[in-house]
Amino acid sequence: MGHETVFYDELRPDEFAERVRRCPIAYLPLGTLEWHGRHLPLGADGLQARGVFELLAGRVGGVVMPMLFLGPDCKQIEPDGTAYFGMDTLSFEQGHFQPLIGSAYHIDEDLFTALLDTIVRNLARAGFRAVIGHGHGPSNDTFSRLAPEFGAKHGLHLFTMYDLSGRRDERGLMTDHAAYNETSLVMALRPELVDRDAIRRDPVPTGIWGRSPWDASESTGKEIIDANVDVMVKKLEDLNATLPKSAIHDTYHHVKHLIQ
Repeated sequence: MGHETVFYDELRPDEFAERVRRCPIAYLPLGTLEWHGRHLPLGADGLQARGVFELLAGRVGGVVMPMLFLGPDCKQIEPDGTAYFGMDTLSFEQGHFQPLIGSAYHIDEDLFTALLDTIVRNLARAGFRAVIGHGHGPSNDTFSRLAPEFGAKHGLHLFTMYDLSGRRDERGLMTDHAAYNETSLVMALRPELVDRDAIRRDPVPTGIWGRSPWDASESTGKEIIDANVDVMVKKLEDLNATLPKSAIHDTYHHVKHLIQ
């Protein structure tokens, strides 16, 4: 008996094959484990991307990949060898960089490139014909830059949600850092994980980049998500109609008896 899920790691082989036969699109959440203010969870990037991808897969088809928590970012190496990255540097004055609690995601861009290359190659092997990646800003930028090269190399179409929705302003998906946009999105997708009162603990909120999260709301997040999803669903349905469908077989021969 089947069960309703769109997540790769929860699908049994027959369910996976059926979803890919009908819609060979993979959704890759480009997450981090990163400080997103005191009010948002450390996995905010991946949680937002995965939440929207779940909605897309539910309406269009396809399969949502597990969250990728490693990502590139700006980096500063101090004379004593201490490394700071991302919001560790951007949140503080020059010469006063500090490691933000919970940030454990940084990977050099060449390694991230190799990782994406490997992921895309494996997805092509599994029968996918398109990959939608979205999440952490620098990860998005790298994915987008590599899309033409990897698409030609592995025979896939690669897009970000920005490519599909056409929006990069505050009414787009994940366009600030722990501020109005991202806070609204997390409130809409996972309201139980948000503590807006925690913002008050800092006279100057730490690690928040963009319009004040005090302006955020669950209703705003839902409006943003609904508007973007509606646009992307139409484009993905049109894309799926053009994609060659994989003939995934579930019969095998010359199988060894391994049960003891």
